[in-house]
Amino acid sequence: MMLLNHRRAIELAAGTLLATIVLFAMVGFDVTRAAVQPVDDAWLDAMEAVRFAPLEAVAKVLDVVGGTWVTAPLRLGVGVWLVFRRRWAHFSALALAVAVSEVGIGLFKGLVARPRPPDVLVHVTGFSFPSGHATAGAVTALALVIVLLPPGPARWRWEVRAALFVLAMALSRTYLGAHWLSDAVAGTLFGTAAVLVSVVVVIGLRNRLRPRWFPEAARSSSPSPPLAGATSIDGSTPDR
Repeated sequence: MMLLNHRRAIELAAGTLLATIVLFAMVGFDVTRAAVQPVDDAWLDAMEAVRFAPLEAVAKVLDVVGGTWVTAPLRLGVGVWLVFRRRWAHFSALALAVAVSEVGIGLFKGLVARPRPPDVLVHVTGFSFPSGHATAGAVTALALVIVLLPPGPARWRWEVRAALFVLAMALSRTYLGAHWLSDAVAGTLFGTAAVLVSVVVVIGLRNRLRPRWFPEAARSSSPSPPLAGATSIDGSTPDR
């Protein structure tokens, strides 16, 4: 399961971050983007070939769900609830993931300045790379599962559902012609990396700074050594 072991969490975060950097570098430079574009063109042609009304309707619903008017209030509401419950580590991980992803989306869109596909079925603004909807979908779905549910079978099931939602969000962006395939994949990787790295950072800080800054960690049944034992974000030991 995700993030039950700190060392494995670090490896997973590092691997996702590396894949994000590689794809961003490939699309970010004109020379390497030339190798990516034929794949993007072929995927867009395939999406246009299978368009029909019911799937377009589903994709347009996801367009709304992944937009700021839905994700921002949801994140804010969960953040306020975490603060109210004094779950500072959980709140810190969520806030850091959101901040990194939102700043990164604007920064990379401006740096790469990639035009969008020619036939877009929904209203869009700004440049194409990376997909903001794919990034926001990954950050929101994955982060909320991690900060709201303790490790165990229930969270594993919700992690699978979150992953399926993230996949659907990414595919919907290409189905609507709002993004190239590499935009959606990059956004998904970036959002996932933002969550995993943020959780790893907060866990590391919690282990070093508790109980002064993260008093909830002091209430766990027993401390665990760095990179071993229980590594749920609140420091609790998962049921086995």
